[in-house]
Amino acid sequence: MQDHSVVFSIFLIFSGAALLATLALYMRQAMLIAYLVLGVLLGPWGLKLVTDAALIQDIAEIGIIFLLFLLGLNLSPQKLLHLLKETTLVTVFCSLVFSSAAGLLAWAFGFSWSDILLIGIACSFSSTIVGLKLLPTTVLHHKHTGEVIISVLLLQDLIAIVTLLVLQGLGKEGLPLFEVILLLVSLPVVCAAAWFGQRWVLLPLFRRFDRIQEYVFLLSIGWCLGIAQLAVSLGLSYEIGAFIAGITIATSPMALFIAESLKPLRDFFLVMFFFGLGAGFDISAAPEVIFPAIILGAGLLILKPVVFRYALVGQSESNQLAWETGVRLGQLSEFSLLIVFVAISHSLISDQAATLIQLATFISFIFSAWYIVLKYPTPIALNDRLRRD
Repeated sequence: MQDHSVVFSIFLIFSGAALLATLALYMRQAMLIAYLVLGVLLGPWGLKLVTDAALIQDIAEIGIIFLLFLLGLNLSPQKLLHLLKETTLVTVFCSLVFSSAAGLLAWAFGFSWSDILLIGIACSFSSTIVGLKLLPTTVLHHKHTGEVIISVLLLQDLIAIVTLLVLQGLGKEGLPLFEVILLLVSLPVVCAAAWFGQRWVLLPLFRRFDRIQEYVFLLSIGWCLGIAQLAVSLGLSYEIGAFIAGITIATSPMALFIAESLKPLRDFFLVMFFFGLGAGFDISAAPEVIFPAIILGAGLLILKPVVFRYALVGQSESNQLAWETGVRLGQLSEFSLLIVFVAISHSLISDQAATLIQLATFISFIFSAWYIVLKYPTPIALNDRLRRD
């Protein structure tokens, strides 16, 4: 198949996304499901119309960076510490339960011990993107339900990033001790650099040129990507750096304007992100693991709300809040797919186990999004009573 230009690929992606998103909304599905399906259809394992999936995924990572940056913009450091203190026990307990349940299922289907371990780890997380994209702004920023969901997702993301660092270390000769030490040293360094930078450079520039909206927009993007690149240079991730960049200016009076102006840019790259996930899925290998993948995906969709409800009620949260939190966090995570990618690149997981995790993740995305849109307030609900911005 002849390679197409990047412009033609973007034309195919967004034209196809618009068409499938229309169908998804009529079917009461989240639009991100349309982007995943489109990636499968047009990607290297489908019609081969967009073959450079790696380039698309590189571009798409910017969408996650902006998502974490915007999340940090709405959380002051004091509020973040308070939230993490409240939900640490809940997050750790639930992650252990989900990991154990998935590992037992993998053992029952005869996977090797290394596969069982990685399947269990991959299934312990929930999707930050699905969780936040289907959460109304009023709930996300102004209600306790949004605070609980954000804190759980943040802790899971931190655990996932540590897991990725360990896997990268296991793929090298020797123990991953250097990577762990680098993480412990680098995180405070990035936080300190971001704090001093915003106090002595960023905020003075905002105060001097705040009337020039184009400059504020440009400076915000530069700040986000600059701290993200600093984090990567010190052995962390773009996502952690972007989140720290957002938190450091959360108390600025410009935070609300920055958040609103960056939303369209974030959404553009998130379309690319989910398309890239779909394009990277080898659909020809799916029949071998379709049965265990359905059981795994469906089982977690049932188990996660029950376990979250039990854990949160035990922390004196209301039954309604606990159940809604569990339903909104019932799916697997984009970090599950990243774990598969890193594990495959270092020959730490079998192809069959990797396909199982990918397929179970897609199944959980589809049915979790459908149920949330059907039962809870979301920005895309077709029921007027549930549609909230």
